[in-house]
Amino acid sequence: MDLGGDIKYYIKRSRRKTVSVEIEPDLSVLIRAPYRMPDREIRKFLDESEGWIRKHRAEAAERLKNAGNVKKLSMDEIRELAEEALKDIPERVRHFAPIIGVTYGRITIRNQKSRWGSCSSKGNLNFNCLLMLAPPEHRDYVVVHELCHRKEMNHSGRFWSEVARILPDYRKSKKWFDDNGGALMSRIGGRG
Repeated sequence: MDLGGDIKYYIKRSRRKTVSVEIEPDLSVLIRAPYRMPDREIRKFLDESEGWIRKHRAEAAERLKNAGNVKKLSMDEIRELAEEALKDIPERVRHFAPIIGVTYGRITIRNQKSRWGSCSSKGNLNFNCLLMLAPPEHRDYVVVHELCHRKEMNHSGRFWSEVARILPDYRKSKKWFDDNGGALMSRIGGRG
C-alpha cells in the first residue's frame, strides 16, 4: 500500500487483533495490522496517528544525529561482543525460562541494525550481540521479552502483563532502549 509523502511506511500483517505503529531505527514507520483489516482502515489509523508519528520520528532523528559522532565498532570488536553474548545470554535464558514457565529451541547471536531480539514460532531465539553494550538489567529485559513471546506471540495486554509479572519495572528498560538503542545500533556501521 503506497501511502505517499516523505515517510517510508511498511505494513506487516499477522494474526493480531489490533493495529499498531513503530518507528524503526532507519526512521521508516512499521505498521502492524491484522490480516483482514482493510487498507482504508489502516490509512484512517495513520491519519489519526500522524501527529504522534511525526513527533516520535523527530525525536528518533535527533537521537540518530547525536549518534553520528559515535565510534563505529570494528569487525573484531563485534566478534568479541558476539563471543561474550554467547556466554552471557544463554545463561540468562536458562535462568528466566523456568520462571516464566516456557521452553525454547536454539539460541542464535547476531549483529543486527534494527532488532534486539526475536522469537520464532518454533521457539528459536535470536539476540543482538550489541546487547552486551547495555547494562545487565536491560539485557535481562530483552531476554524476558523474547521468552514471554513463547506464551504470547504478540504485544497484547496479556503479553505485557506476563513481562510485568517477571520484571515489574520493565518500562525503565523499555525507555532505556528507546533513548539509547539507536546510538548503540549505529555503532554497527555500514555492515551487519
